[in-house]
Amino acid sequence: MSPGIQKVEALDAGHFIRVEWEDGRESCYPCVWLRDSCQCPLCFLPSAAARRLLLQDLDVNIAVKKVALADRKKICITWPDGHASEYEAEWLKKRCFSEEARAEMQADLFLPECQYWGSDLQLPKIPFEEIMCNDESAYKWLCTLKKVGIVLLTGAATRQGELVKLGHRIGFLRLTFYGPTWQVQDKADANNVAYTNGKLCFHTDYPVLHHPPGVQFLHCIKQTAAGGESEFVDGFHVCNKLKKQNPEAYQILSSTAVDYTDVGVDYCDFAMQCKQRIIDIDSRGQAVRINYNNATRDTVFDIPAEKVRPFYAALKEFNDLLNSAEHKFTYKLKPGDIVTFDNWRVLHGRQSYPSGSEVTRHLEGAYADWDMVMSRLRLLRKRVMKRD
Repeated sequence: MSPGIQKVEALDAGHFIRVEWEDGRESCYPCVWLRDSCQCPLCFLPSAAARRLLLQDLDVNIAVKKVALADRKKICITWPDGHASEYEAEWLKKRCFSEEARAEMQADLFLPECQYWGSDLQLPKIPFEEIMCNDESAYKWLCTLKKVGIVLLTGAATRQGELVKLGHRIGFLRLTFYGPTWQVQDKADANNVAYTNGKLCFHTDYPVLHHPPGVQFLHCIKQTAAGGESEFVDGFHVCNKLKKQNPEAYQILSSTAVDYTDVGVDYCDFAMQCKQRIIDIDSRGQAVRINYNNATRDTVFDIPAEKVRPFYAALKEFNDLLNSAEHKFTYKLKPGDIVTFDNWRVLHGRQSYPSGSEVTRHLEGAYADWDMVMSRLRLLRKRVMKRD
């Protein structure tokens, strides 16, 4: 049911509009925001869902000339220059400036709910063909990926190219210096430590990029008989533990800019250099992205010498927490498995495996950005909810 409006009035010499709803609640809207958000064809382009009104034409001190209520379903405002604006009740209700309403809208837009896990993770699994053919399954996959940080897709064909199909399902894959997809195999003269048969410590991919890929896909095409188990850890869960256990270490890792480097030739030649904090935090001090790859951490370190040892002590404590038995989840991928995970949150590694004269283990990898994934999630939600 659309919300109904009981009463509307101007306050503070016309600089605010107060709306009294039929359920007894109230909302207060600044008039400068109402004028800036006018939905008429002169101020807004519906086909692009974009504002046409230029900021230089907006009076930040604007006050209403007249406000009226129409059929309890919308308010009509006349501005000092004679311009008229109309605002639907449902549109206004969603954009209420109360703390509760703002939190509800942000949750709807960005799905911030986080389900933390450790070694006891019940790995979510969905058949690959289901998410490719069924919108409800695809929506469930992306919602779970956002909330839990990791989902296993099962039953894909054991050949290269399945990740390209997955990319088309959400939109497109992220191109990097290693190509649109890349092959994780034991290679001679490897240009990346992943292309060896050695153990890989917990890491996030590509912190050497200013905007590291948000989501990673790893498709198991061939699996070695011995070793090669994949390891995963919920980095946000570990960050919370570190913050509680050693606030100073958390502060060091969330404030120290670390140099990363990656030089070589693959899809094209590259010479990458970047500075990242191991833990990126938001305004509340909560971890929002982890940038940690020991292999590509540079020997160049742009901090005063006396701060180096405290940094290493903090990083070692973080690394020990990542590797603790209570936090680490181990899973051996089977041919046809595609593990999809949040590269900003979930750190991954691999146990070593024996080398052989032939390729004994082959994973194909690819990336997507969170912008792309969240866009597809919202579109799928709209489609799925419409059916309901």
